[in-house]
Amino acid sequence: MEKGSVAICFVHHAIAGLRARGIDPDPVLRGSGIAPALLAVPQSRVSAASYSELWMAVAAALDDEFFGQDSRSMKCGSFAMLCHAVAGSRTLGQGLERITRYFRLLLDDIGVRLERHGDEAALVLTAPCAHLGRQPGVFAKETMLIMLHGLMSWLLRRRVPVRLAAFDYDEPQYSAEYRVMYSRQLAFGQPATALVFDAALLEQPVRQDERSLKAFLRDAPHNVVVKYSDRASVGARVRRLLRNQRPDQWPTFEDLAISLNLSASSLRRRLMEEGVSYQDLKDALRRDLAIEALSHSGRPVADIAAELGFAEPGAFHRAFRRWTGSRPGAYRRVAEG
Repeated sequence: MEKGSVAICFVHHAIAGLRARGIDPDPVLRGSGIAPALLAVPQSRVSAASYSELWMAVAAALDDEFFGQDSRSMKCGSFAMLCHAVAGSRTLGQGLERITRYFRLLLDDIGVRLERHGDEAALVLTAPCAHLGRQPGVFAKETMLIMLHGLMSWLLRRRVPVRLAAFDYDEPQYSAEYRVMYSRQLAFGQPATALVFDAALLEQPVRQDERSLKAFLRDAPHNVVVKYSDRASVGARVRRLLRNQRPDQWPTFEDLAISLNLSASSLRRRLMEEGVSYQDLKDALRRDLAIEALSHSGRPVADIAAELGFAEPGAFHRAFRRWTGSRPGAYRRVAEG
């Protein structure tokens, strides 16, 4: 699993249900390792682990695992029962059909159906109570897609490639997050919100059972937020290589290509096809390591900068401000609350 980080906008969305019910979100945030002051820093991020803790804490406070986004509460334990219902499926297609039926029982305002069109399949979100004026909000759709993609990836024991993530609303300011959350191919203003994938996957056997389900549920919802990495992708191979080395020892692009048994031109082309660059991967990992160190350790900023491979602290300060809109010291003070 990759640690990753989550944009602060999703923290705002996650606690909206608490505020709507008059519950002070600050204790819940602090209990999840998130300083409430970070909410005022638009470009700040939190660790995937902290966001997962927040999901569980909000669910406990509301007795609702869907953040209070539906007219009907998705009571605590619903997700575990859903997983039990699908773990014994023979194929992904059968599992997804069970998931769509289960969500019809759990929620009123948002649903999902499985469609097949030639060599493509799609999980399409629906609004069963639209005729009553109850339309699911953007965060409800984002959360449903995260859950669906996480479940698909778990059932096949690998991250399922999404050919296209379509949305029936305008592109949000934070749409760059969607490329990590769902797919590198995005389309907005579409007739429906959906995840489109290879229909051949529907015939793939489910690789989970009741025994492996226990381990999955122990790590939920973190493994749903992060999902399984596409270990076959070049980008995933590069991330694994970088995580296993100190940032100040990361290889040059040419040396990286050699270690992956690729020519430099082939590596560059493969990364471009996946929508990333070597610099993108290094920046994202440095950013997340920096946030983790500043939020959860008392090490001097200069030491963190050196560990991350910056020749001098000033370069780290400039990079961190570009990533988060804040200087490292200021970010640490806010994160520490």
